[in-house]
Amino acid sequence: MRHGPPPAHGKLRFFYGAAAFAMLAGVGATEARAQDFSKFRVLPPEPGGGSACQNVLCREVPPLTTTTPEGAEGDDGLGPNGIYLEADQVIDDNGVRTATGAVEARYQGRTVRANEVVYNTRTRVVTARGDARIINQDGSVQYADEVQLDEDFSAGVALGFATRLPSPQGGTNAKIAAASAVRRSPSITELNRAVYTPCNLCTDNGRNKTPTFSVRAERITQNRDLQAIFYRNAALQIAGVPVLYAPYFAHPDPQAVRASGFLAPEFNISDRRGFTYEQPYVYVISPSADVVVSPQINTAVNPFLNLQYRQRFYSGAIDVRLGYTYERDFNDEGRFDGTRDFNGDGRPDFSDLTHRSYILGRGVFNFTPEWRWGFSAERTSDDLIFDKYGIDDVYETRGLYEPDNRRLLSQLYTQHQTERSYVSAAVLSFQGLRFEDRNEFFPLVAPLVEARYEPENPVLGGRLRARGSAVVLERSEGRPRTERLDALAEASRRATAEVDWRRSFTLPSGVRIEPFSTARADAYSFEDVTGGSGGKTRGYFTAGVDLSMPFIRPLRTGSVVLEPMAQLVASNESDRDETVPNEDSISFEFDETNLFEPNRFPGFDRFEGGLRLNAGLRATYDIGAGRGGSLLVGRSFRTEEDPIFPERVGLREKASDWVVAAQVNPGYGLSFFNRSRLDTDTLELQRSETRASYANQRVFFAVAHLKDVLDNRGTARDELDFFADAKITKRIGVLAAGNASRDPVRDEYVFRRRDAGIYYQDECLRFEVIYQRGERDPRLGPDESIGVRLILATLGDTAARGQEDR
Repeated sequence: MRHGPPPAHGKLRFFYGAAAFAMLAGVGATEARAQDFSKFRVLPPEPGGGSACQNVLCREVPPLTTTTPEGAEGDDGLGPNGIYLEADQVIDDNGVRTATGAVEARYQGRTVRANEVVYNTRTRVVTARGDARIINQDGSVQYADEVQLDEDFSAGVALGFATRLPSPQGGTNAKIAAASAVRRSPSITELNRAVYTPCNLCTDNGRNKTPTFSVRAERITQNRDLQAIFYRNAALQIAGVPVLYAPYFAHPDPQAVRASGFLAPEFNISDRRGFTYEQPYVYVISPSADVVVSPQINTAVNPFLNLQYRQRFYSGAIDVRLGYTYERDFNDEGRFDGTRDFNGDGRPDFSDLTHRSYILGRGVFNFTPEWRWGFSAERTSDDLIFDKYGIDDVYETRGLYEPDNRRLLSQLYTQHQTERSYVSAAVLSFQGLRFEDRNEFFPLVAPLVEARYEPENPVLGGRLRARGSAVVLERSEGRPRTERLDALAEASRRATAEVDWRRSFTLPSGVRIEPFSTARADAYSFEDVTGGSGGKTRGYFTAGVDLSMPFIRPLRTGSVVLEPMAQLVASNESDRDETVPNEDSISFEFDETNLFEPNRFPGFDRFEGGLRLNAGLRATYDIGAGRGGSLLVGRSFRTEEDPIFPERVGLREKASDWVVAAQVNPGYGLSFFNRSRLDTDTLELQRSETRASYANQRVFFAVAHLKDVLDNRGTARDELDFFADAKITKRIGVLAAGNASRDPVRDEYVFRRRDAGIYYQDECLRFEVIYQRGERDPRLGPDESIGVRLILATLGDTAARGQEDR
């Protein structure tokens, strides 16, 4: 039976109940997902002839026609086995059915387009020829010059195959192509003479271009049973030039949820460790647990082993990192000469071989949606082990409380939180790694309990909040009081209960009135540094009112708001008993953030007393589109001096220092912020923090400056940080960053860290060369390094660094 040309008014359309054309939808999706690669289409001709891939990936995929069968919303109406076929002409010649002329077939959500589709009913083979395209439900598209499949598509072949798939982040950046794609069985798929790249293959005017990087292989095989991808005779090419060759390698199938295998290696050259090669390997223990074994092989010192164990449970997860070596102490030049005092104990650290290790672990588990418990374990045998062996990501928050930089915090805690209540209990243990740290001064906190509760209904028309805190501290050694530092008790215990209330009124004139009050009770017991003991109870009562009245003036291009603010506070006199330990209120600054705080001390061990008035004026200018600025000026007045405040913060006198905060956003990528404190009498600058930045499409620059006449350690600080990233061309840019502090003897800035580099970046590759010089710790001296890093899109990155430590 033969069908003639279609009628003049349109194409022939058929609805099939059999799955004859369904095979067309199988090979494309299979090949693309087999790689979890994504998209490509440029191959040279076969030697001695043969078909070469056309760069069809430069073309846009035409939208699907609107002549779909009617059905429910989101359904094409074909059912699980129905087929929709549209063609200019369909011919049935003795069991060979041929559809020609812009053929479009749909089956199970997939669409096949080709110039010609042939189905042989005797051999049950389907063939699509001429610009064949398979469009899947997820938007992925596969291309082929010719596709052949058996009836149940358990096996099939595609010639001149290419695919382009959406990435998890959106877009279609990765491409893969092959001279042929063979599906040998449902679990085995091969791509022959294949090439992969995430780079653009087309110029803006649609012409072909050489990708920045690509991977070519004689054969790529996917084995779904083994959940692995195997490569034979593979080469990495940069700008079309082969730079790396591997006769054979394999990696886990990206479709596999988890699989064991090698990760990217790391290389390093330094005077301390010599040449270093570190090769991580991940071993999957179960679907919810794995371990990463990462031995570090060094030519100058003994190897160092890093381990990381991770496991998820139904109620939480744990993550534990371990490191171990058996080695002597070595200095900043990698020598075991014992002439340096690394630990600051006054003795050279030349020693015999010994065990050296660290642990960085954390875990968190949920009892219920409101209750959880967790832990962190952070300890090391050597203060400088992380610096000497280049261990990264050390000083992170792994639990409920955050440690200081270069200090480790182990904690065990439980926490309950709802919209109206909060309670936590924790045990804390510290280890200091700074040069000046003495671990006998760090306390064991066992326990620290904190609680808050806020009733849902108003109390006396306002918000009521209850708060409680209790802590027990133990030290191996106390510290007497000095001119710069408070005393540290060998042991102390504190319990606190507090209730505060606040209400807000707005008068018709626009005046805002907020009365507030606080009542607190503290109970202490402690042992001082001489071995004596004592105890104390005290109360803290505060009442006050906040007043403000904003004045608004509309402008043609925005508005101006002037807001005078005042706060009147009355409290009982501050507790000036120096035998009461000060553990939680040592470090704070007087600035605009606490100008209107009734009690400026951040903890419970100290409180602000007396009668005082806090006053300020805030001006805000807004011209829309994120442009504008603000200025706040204020100070505090009290009836009596309060020596409970450190002299350096500017709050001890009857009239405090001035605080000023300004922010300007003029647009055009500019931003400026400054907060300052000025002497109450001379207006000399006492403390200043300044940040400025500029950004556009080619340049980003940021600088921060800190100046403090006297910080909480009793020393002057004058520091400068900056970062810059500027593109010289569309693809090439330069980087610069640094940190400098002013040397009081030389009266000039001395760099503590300097970074400078150059990079190339496009849509699929970033290559950078970075020079760094810095001083991490005075016990190791400054170090210099030149790092070279290559980042390939979708394939990860590898890095090599040469370093000179001296």
